[in-house]
Amino acid sequence: MKICRVNITNFRGIHFATVFLPQHSVLIGDNNTGKTTILEALDLVLGPDRLSRNPPIDEHDFYLGNYLIGGPEQPAAELHAGVEVVLEDPAVEQKAPKIEIEATITDLSDEQKARFGDDIEFWDASTNTLYSIPNPEGVDAEFIGEALRVTFIGQYEPEEDDFKGNTYYTRSLTESESPVPFTKKDKQFCGFLYLRSVRTGSRALSLERGSLLDIILRQKEVRPRMWEDTISSISGYSVASDPELGISGVLESINAALKKYVPKEWGIEPHLKVSNLTRENLRKVITAFIATGEGDHSAPFYRQGTGTINMLVLALLSLIAEGKQNVIFAMEEPETAIPPYAQKRIVHEVRKLASQTIFTSHSPYILEEFALDETLVLRRDNKGTLSQSKIALPDSVKPKRYRMDFRTRFCEGLLARRVLIAEGATEAAAFPVACRRLTELDPTRYAPLEALGISTVDAGGEKSIPDLSALYKKLGKETFAFCDKQSEENKALIEPQVDRLFMHEEKGIEDLVLKNTTIEALSRFALAVEWPSHLKGKYPNPQEDLYAAVSEYFQAKKADLAVADFLAQCTENEIPGWIRDACITLKTYCSPQPKLEVIEAGAESGGEAV
Repeated sequence: MKICRVNITNFRGIHFATVFLPQHSVLIGDNNTGKTTILEALDLVLGPDRLSRNPPIDEHDFYLGNYLIGGPEQPAAELHAGVEVVLEDPAVEQKAPKIEIEATITDLSDEQKARFGDDIEFWDASTNTLYSIPNPEGVDAEFIGEALRVTFIGQYEPEEDDFKGNTYYTRSLTESESPVPFTKKDKQFCGFLYLRSVRTGSRALSLERGSLLDIILRQKEVRPRMWEDTISSISGYSVASDPELGISGVLESINAALKKYVPKEWGIEPHLKVSNLTRENLRKVITAFIATGEGDHSAPFYRQGTGTINMLVLALLSLIAEGKQNVIFAMEEPETAIPPYAQKRIVHEVRKLASQTIFTSHSPYILEEFALDETLVLRRDNKGTLSQSKIALPDSVKPKRYRMDFRTRFCEGLLARRVLIAEGATEAAAFPVACRRLTELDPTRYAPLEALGISTVDAGGEKSIPDLSALYKKLGKETFAFCDKQSEENKALIEPQVDRLFMHEEKGIEDLVLKNTTIEALSRFALAVEWPSHLKGKYPNPQEDLYAAVSEYFQAKKADLAVADFLAQCTENEIPGWIRDACITLKTYCSPQPKLEVIEAGAESGGEAV
């Protein structure tokens, strides 16, 4: 079983989205793109316990917080049963905004086909569409298979002044007199489990409804008959009854005073007991303790380290998966507080346990576990439309090189909103350092690249700039290139692939720096660094031939990023003007200032246009 498509309308930051999911996938993208929103949407439509909350949704779950008729940003279209209906006629009566989430499920087991038979449709995996031909017999079984569509609908009810939501069989929304609910029991047959980042661990080993331990017990049909005995034992326990504590004496004094004013029949004799706990209270407070360190002391499991909790949750998930044999795991940022080797192990193990896995992540170690066609890059425009892209490598980037250089050359750019392709390692280190240094000196004019959402990627040479830029551009990233003087041919290849090309006129960044800095900066740097032995012999006193000495030092220490070290100790006017201008241009491009409104002053005041 797997979710092959999810349609989302008006849910949180997503106005419209259609996302296609492979058997295993990792969702990546800039923060607040909508990765978690997709998992939360799937939990609303398929999570067995998600709708037990009352209410299941609130005003913040609606796109732009709009849940009333005529509110801001009224949708121009509705997605109903997976079909977008454009509202073109202004005379059409407006309806209150709805949250609609439709999931299409394929690869159904025989048990699921039997249970959902009346609502089964057919899905064409070759085109990612429903197979609409009435008689599917004789079609290519390799691509056509049974499918089930279910839809969550959430809305505000003015009469009750509350929010409501439920999941239905999608076909019943259009083919039946009334929608048929997709019940909690139905959802349990689908086996969808959503593990939120870290937060799930806080109740994993409690007996609270919906906890992982509760899921395991219900799955194994274990019904602990302990509540009545526990409540009875607790209710009979008197607290602080020892006279030496002093509390019982105070209570006796209160009792004596009460006897002066109230009849005995009213009930007196105050004493302290634990509480009038109910079964639900006990579910929430009963929890597992785990030994801490090598001693006998134990502490609640949720007080353990975050990494320990996450590994504990993984163990519980493995038990659930072994029992169901057909489960979908959606996991949010499994790398949280987990070392790299354990991150890879989690992904590897969960992929083996589940029929489908859906991860979100910002970790290169997680991303390395997924093939190119399993890595979905998400982006969302300013109208709330979310789209997905798959990574398509240019001809010059072979899959082997991509895997070998993934962490150092590709990963950061995939996770960022904007990408600066630097010609080589020196440029990739020097320009971000210069921007940070300039920001320290004058934060009103400059900004570090990180604050602008720019990730710097080393192209490894000028010939790779066009192809790398094209790779990120196709994924919807804003792209920039930073390089020295290029041939007209290569420049013509770069420019169409970038939003802005920063190309200086020197043959290398070392020449750019040396020719456009000050003697004072070079002298200070020469006194501060430790010179290699071969340069010490050649330049016993670097101050006498400063330009030549520092130039050779830059070349000798190229691998140690000497140019970046030089820029890090410069004052503003010592950093080349071309670099300063590039930094200002990037800040202006990425953080444009609001336009000033032009106001025509009245003739009576004699004013002029401002």
